[in-house]
This record gives sequence, structure tokens and C-alpha cells, in this order.
Amino acid sequence: MKRLSFFAMALLMCTITFAQQALWGGAPVVSPEIHSDNTVTFRLKAPKAVRVQITGDFLPKQKVKTPQGEFEVPGVTDLTEGKEGVWEFTTPEALQPELYSYSFIVDGLRMMDPANVYMIRDVATVTNVFIIGGGRADLYKVNAVPHGTVSRMWYHSPSLNMDRRLTVYTPAGYETSGKRYPVFYLLHGAGGDEEAWIALGRTSQILDNLIAQGKAKPMIVVMTNGNAWQQAAPGESPAGFTVPSMRPAERAAAPEGGFELSFPEIVKFVEKTFRTIPNKKNRAIAGLSMGSFHSCNISKYYPDMFDYVGLFSGASTGNDKSTCPVYTDFEGKLKVQFAKKPALYFIACGNTDFVYKGVEDFRHLLDKNGFKYEYLESSEGHIWKNWRIYLTEFAPKLFQ
Repeated sequence: MKRLSFFAMALLMCTITFAQQALWGGAPVVSPEIHSDNTVTFRLKAPKAVRVQITGDFLPKQKVKTPQGEFEVPGVTDLTEGKEGVWEFTTPEALQPELYSYSFIVDGLRMMDPANVYMIRDVATVTNVFIIGGGRADLYKVNAVPHGTVSRMWYHSPSLNMDRRLTVYTPAGYETSGKRYPVFYLLHGAGGDEEAWIALGRTSQILDNLIAQGKAKPMIVVMTNGNAWQQAAPGESPAGFTVPSMRPAERAAAPEGGFELSFPEIVKFVEKTFRTIPNKKNRAIAGLSMGSFHSCNISKYYPDMFDYVGLFSGASTGNDKSTCPVYTDFEGKLKVQFAKKPALYFIACGNTDFVYKGVEDFRHLLDKNGFKYEYLESSEGHIWKNWRIYLTEFAPKLFQ
């Protein structure tokens, strides 16, 4: 009995020791360390490693060729081993204000920075993140301003025959103001879900800051799950801890145009659940990549639903082979939509984006028909850096 008591006490002391280390034990190195000149040092203690590298979107891009085309990916560079097996790399130049992501590669194995607890998921890739403040990047930070509320909610889709999940941002003061608010529906890209814009896009921080600065109207932002075969983000539905994927097998079983056709169910749920201003002038829709395709098709199929439309890094095209009513008579639907004079039709794309040519062709179609739109062209490609920029430019134009 005494031996059991001693063993139990020893086990308890070990548990307490580990808990104390978690609470008060500092990381063996500081990483990333942002210096006053905005250069950044990354460190990893790996005394048995042969080679340590870092990959991140602050490094010069590399081009890779795939069956789908040529893409830019984050660069890779080596760290140098120093004392006590601590590997180190300092950026040769100051980094511009931005939200950056990175990870280490140790002897060919990709891993997170154990000294940095801040991580983010993009489809099936998890990376560490940090922010260099200043300029536009200050909109991505949590600042001392009134904060909105972010909720995860479920609605029932009769047409898709499932319960589905939404992420909803309500502006600061919504709970007590008694006011009604316009609604902005913000759609993700392929491989994303209802978590993408709130996590990678920094939507709540951007809206909090723009509203506090008086640059954007207080609004409700609804971030949908645009995958018609999916109830919710991976790990957030009865399907369990499924592996996130760009092209899951379930995609083929989803009804063609299912998300677009079912979109009024989302609007109906939001207008029943929240204090909204339920008319076209107080509704906006925008999306990135696949979400741009969805936004284009939804807004033209329901031309009396949205007065503000944003297409980020993508657009739709006609599909003569489709029998889905969403996609047929592409130009005819556009003519009906623009005859109703939307308050804003906004298109944005990076000048090295692989969808640039498709966006250019779509703009030529709009120009040919005399359809008015605003266009923003940025540098770089199909990346979250651009989509955050587009959100900061689009949101202030809404509901004015």
C-alpha cells in the first residue's frame, strides 16, 4: 500500500512539474524575433539536425509547373547552426507591413516553429504566422477599438438535405443597439470553408478597424461554406476529423449548381435570425477564386438580391454543355443583371495570378456590352495577401 501511495505521489509530482513547465517554462529560443528595423530572425534548437531550412511567403517566390499550369510558391532558404545546436536565419532586408506565414524544414521534414504558438490552416497546410505592423497591415491586428462578435451557427438547407454551418460577424454594439444592419455575404475559394475568411482573411479584425475609423458602415458579414457536399469545415461536422482536400471524392456527388441554387436559403435564415435591412440595396456578395465564380453566378441568377458584387481573383464564364439553369444563357443573365444597374460591380486580380487571363476575358465581355464596373489590379498572384487587400478596398465601398 505504501509503495502504491509513493508511486501515486511520484506520478502527481511529475504531472505538476510538466504543468509548471507549460505555464511558466519559457521556450528555449525566441522565434520569430521582429527587430526595430523590421528585419526578422527565426531560430530553431535542433542539435542533431543535419540541415534546417525555412519556407515562407516573405522569401522570393519559386515557380513550379503542374498539369494545371505554372504556379508561384513560397521560397526556401537555409538556416545556419550556431551555439548549442540553435539554427538561425535573419531576413537580409526589412519586411514590409503584412501578415506572413512560414514553417521549418528539418532534414526534409516540414514542421512548425515550437517557439511560435500562432498557427493557421489553409486547406490541409498548417503554418506559423506573424504580423509586421504599419500601413494596411494595422487593419489585420487586434487594436484597441470596439469589437464585433463572431458566431458559428447552423441552418437547415432543404434543397441540399442537410444542416450546414455558417460563420457570422456582427459589428460592435449589435447586441444592444436595436438597429437593423446591411449584410455582406463573403465566400471562400476551393479547398476552403466557413473558417477561411475569418482565419486567413482576418475579416473580424479588418471590419472592426474599418468601422472604428469611420471608413466602413457597420454591417453583418456572413461567411458561408460553399462546398455543396459539405456540412461544415473539416472536424466541425458529424463526419469527424476528415482530411481537408481541394478535390474530395464527395464533390462529384454534389448537385451541379447546388450551392448557387440553394443560396436563398442562407439569405432567408440570416434575415430571420438577425436584425437586417432585407432589401437589395442593403445586401452585398463577394468571394475569392471559386467564391468569385459563385458570387458572379449567384448575383446574375438572382439579379434582385444583391446591389454590390465583388469578384476577387476569378470570374465565371458561359458553359454551353451545362443544363443547370444557373449556368445557361450566361450573357443573357448578365444583361438582365446590369440592366437593373447594380450599385457596385467590383473586380480585382493580381498581375501574376494564373486566373489573370480569364479575368481579362471577362472584363472584355463586360466592356463589349458597356457594363460598368470598377477594377483593381495588384501585384503578385493567387494568395491571401491579395484577398485581404481586396477586402479592405471593397468593404468601405458598401452601403454608402
